[in-house]
Amino acid sequence: MTLQFSLAATSPETAATACVMVGVYEQGVLTSAAARVDGAIGGAIKRQVESGDISGKAGSTTLIYAPAGIAAKRVLVVGLGTQKGFDAARYQKVATEAARALGKLPLGEAVSWLTEVDVPGRDVAWRVRTAALAADHAAYRYTATFKPREKSAQPELAALAFAAGPEAETGLTQARGIAEGVRFARELANLPPNICTPAYIAGQAEAFAKAHDKVECRVLDHEEMERLGFGSLLAVGRGSSNKPKLIALQYHGGAAGTAPYALVGKGITFDTGGISLKPGPGMEEMKFDMGGAAGVLGAFVAAVTIGARLNLVCVVPSAENMPDGDSYRPGDVLTSLSGQTIEVLNTDAEGRLILCDALTWTARTFQPQAMVDAATLTGACVIALGKHASGLFSRHDDLAAELLAAGEHTLDRAWRMPLWDDYQVQLDSGFADVANIGGKSAGAITAACFLSRFTEGQRWAHLDIAGTAWDEGRKGLATGRPVALLAQWLLERSEK
Repeated sequence: MTLQFSLAATSPETAATACVMVGVYEQGVLTSAAARVDGAIGGAIKRQVESGDISGKAGSTTLIYAPAGIAAKRVLVVGLGTQKGFDAARYQKVATEAARALGKLPLGEAVSWLTEVDVPGRDVAWRVRTAALAADHAAYRYTATFKPREKSAQPELAALAFAAGPEAETGLTQARGIAEGVRFARELANLPPNICTPAYIAGQAEAFAKAHDKVECRVLDHEEMERLGFGSLLAVGRGSSNKPKLIALQYHGGAAGTAPYALVGKGITFDTGGISLKPGPGMEEMKFDMGGAAGVLGAFVAAVTIGARLNLVCVVPSAENMPDGDSYRPGDVLTSLSGQTIEVLNTDAEGRLILCDALTWTARTFQPQAMVDAATLTGACVIALGKHASGLFSRHDDLAAELLAAGEHTLDRAWRMPLWDDYQVQLDSGFADVANIGGKSAGAITAACFLSRFTEGQRWAHLDIAGTAWDEGRKGLATGRPVALLAQWLLERSEK
């Protein structure tokens, strides 16, 4: 079920809804809406604060059912934490926990007054957008399930309104578009690898293009790529019966003739490691190795849905990395589309091999004014940054600053890593122009250095999302990152 969002021009005492949400800080400080509700229901909130039943701890929730004196059937009191030091990250956490608590209640709609909470440096449009995206993320359920799901006899949350004036409408419009993109990315990445093959991703892209007037799709199959010289990409997919695809979506939202922005995403639909076989435990998570593809496709969906005023290209090289009698192997030398030769030292470093050809083709075909790739590229990036920040690599300070700012704005954050020529020596090869790995040290950096060799003359950045694209564990789901970051970057380019 997709949550419907709207703005509410009413007071918390008179809103005829199943639930109103209001905030309380630690030390018992009530927000304006909470104080108004408290006055109308005879001080019930303050009494629970005094008794300790409402702590005000950030993200905590307390339900007051059927309070006399207001039109709403319930009041959900949400803890905001300390008033001093309240910031954007805390606001997002509070909005997420409030949405989770709301989703457990037997109700179909609610109105939130959390959008009145002051967040330093953020306007009401940002607060509405952030709260809506947090709610949509919390409400997400994997729908393409292969086991029966019991239908709930109780109503489920379907509509959420936010107390704000028309000045927040832009934030709500953006939230709807970004939420659409995040859901698209999460659903695609969560699919099992026997369903989500390169051909399936191509089919989803084609279906999206058919549904939107300003969008067109082109898919290159393995035969056409072989004629064109995609020697690196094709080598990775050689061991699988699911043949590789190169998927290119174009959105004509800007002036004709204007150079597009380009997004490129790693689409390894399953990664066994190939001949350099991965260990068995945890290998099922390698269905998420197309998280970069899902992320850039989601950002594309968001930009189109919002109606961004720019030209945009989204390119997805997609393959399955499998061991087979025809698989590529350590020691092979590949000739990439760029003409550079690559010595394969490890077949599990395959993402960079499909990306290098895709980056070359994108630059040649579309001459973009900027190109950003996203990839679940290295375990080394997870070691360096954990699950909180994506790794950002670029030689272009202005582009890096734009992407970092977009991440801070959306709280889909990235951290810039070095891309110095000092590291390039680790990729030296005695048998080809470059080796596909650079040894044990600085693995995320040398992977980015490898890609940089195929983006000469391009305004380019690389996002390593190996730590941020999905939550670990047998029940872990795709996160939809970095859709929000990329969508915000594109919106800012659109506004300029």
